[in-house]
Parts: sequence; structure tokens; C-alpha cells
Amino acid sequence: MNYVDEQTVKTNMGKRIVKNKIGRWVFFFATLIGLIFLGALGYRILTQGIGGLDWQFLSGFTSASPERAGIKAGVIGSLWLMAVTAPVTIILGVCTAIYLEEYARQNKLTRFIQLNIQNLAGVPSIVFGLLGLTIFVYVFNIGEVVLAGGLSLALLVLPVITVSAQEAVRSVPQDVRQASYALGATKWQTVRRVVLPAAIPGILTGSILALSRAIGETAPLLIVGASTAIFTLPGNIMDPYTAMPIQIFSWTQQPQQAFQEVASAGIIVLLAILLVMNSIAVVIRNKFSKRF
Repeated sequence: MNYVDEQTVKTNMGKRIVKNKIGRWVFFFATLIGLIFLGALGYRILTQGIGGLDWQFLSGFTSASPERAGIKAGVIGSLWLMAVTAPVTIILGVCTAIYLEEYARQNKLTRFIQLNIQNLAGVPSIVFGLLGLTIFVYVFNIGEVVLAGGLSLALLVLPVITVSAQEAVRSVPQDVRQASYALGATKWQTVRRVVLPAAIPGILTGSILALSRAIGETAPLLIVGASTAIFTLPGNIMDPYTAMPIQIFSWTQQPQQAFQEVASAGIIVLLAILLVMNSIAVVIRNKFSKRF
């Protein structure tokens, strides 16, 4: 009887080892395929656009001539959009996460709200553009300005930041909270001085990654009226604007091959900014992880 049991165990272990090897190779090839296409795309963009990167391109405005086309208005416009989107989404997202995790009762209503927030994170971006057009441009009559574009992008990334902040707050051990209560701290003091500092690495990392998505979005900005060609820089949030993805999209629609090279140069600038933002997220996460 023991011999049969031993053989059965060996047979089952052998099957599991084979399945494990098959799964490992499937995952490896899936990752490899993604890296191959990413490498091919990066190589094509670099070889096609690196020659167009010069001071004229970085400091000039868009033009009907590809030799004089620049991305300055797009870069400044994207920075203005982030100046509106970042504080709105981080403040609202973190406050929502703290309320749902620390104060709200865990009942059907709370679970329903959390489920809908998670579902909103997967809604196509053009839907948020239509929502922003309806609310900010038509209902509140803000106009096709930086504020409307920034708030529309805020709607887009707010669910992502809320979910990431919830996970960061939830990851703080309960023992830390109980120790704070044992020392006589109130609920708010515990959240502000214990929970929130410990959750900062996850909150900031998720926020910067979400803002990296927002800075590369095109569809919502097209819907809310971002200009494809503008020759002035926005001086405040009530001025017209353009953004890097909008300018790149406009250049790709031109029939001349030279504009395709200009678009590739714009993509390189956009990727460089995204890499800087993601690097900042990694540095912040590592710094606060060591501190807390």
C-alpha cells in the first residue's frame, strides 16, 4: 500500500514539474515577444527621429515646413496640463482611499463603490474626453482651455490613483495602527502620522505612473478642444493650449515623409519625459521604503 502511494506521489510530482516547465517557457516567450516588438519600435523611432533632435526643434513652434517645426508649445502645454491634473488627482485620490480604507464601514455599499472605482480604471480614455467636454466645456462653460483639458485628464487617472493609494494604505500592518492607539493617539493622528507616511512610497509611485499615462493621452484632449497648431504659450490655466501627443498626432497625418521624421523626434522627447517621470517614481519609492 505504501509502495502504491509512493508511486502515485512521484507520478503527480512529475506531472507538476512538467506543467511548471511548460508554464515557465510560455511566460518567457510571451515576455520575449513583447520585448522584441518594443525593441523594434524603439529602434525605428530612434533611427528615424534622432536626426531631427536639435535646438530648433526643442525651442520652435509648429510650422507648415518640417524643417522649422518645433515642439516647444507641446512641451509647455503638457507641463501646464500636469500642473492642473497632478494636485487634483493626488488630493482627491488619496483622500478617497483613506476614507474607504480607514473610515468607511465595510458593507455592500462600500464594496459597490470600490468595485465601480476599479471598473472606471479600465474605461477607454475617449469616454472621459466626452465626459470632460460635456461637464467642463458645455455645462460649466470653461471653454477649450488648459483647465478643461487638465480636469478631463484628472477624471481619466483618478480611479487609477485611488486604487493604488488604497493598496498602499491597506499594506500598512494593523500592528502599527494598534500600537499608535495604545499610545493614546486618535484615529486622525494615527492616519496622519503613522499610516500616511508609511503608505507614501506606494501612493507616490502609483501617482507618478498614472500621471505618466495622462501625459501621453491624445483622445481626451482632442475631444475637449486642444489645438493642433498654436503659436503662443499658455500664460495661465484659462488660455488655449496644445500638448505633445496632439502635435505628434498632427504630424503623423501629414503626407510628407519629413513630417514622419519630425513625429518620431517628438515621440523621442515624449518618451524621455516619461522615462524621467518613471525614474523619479522609482527613486521616491526606494527613498521612502528605506525611511519607513
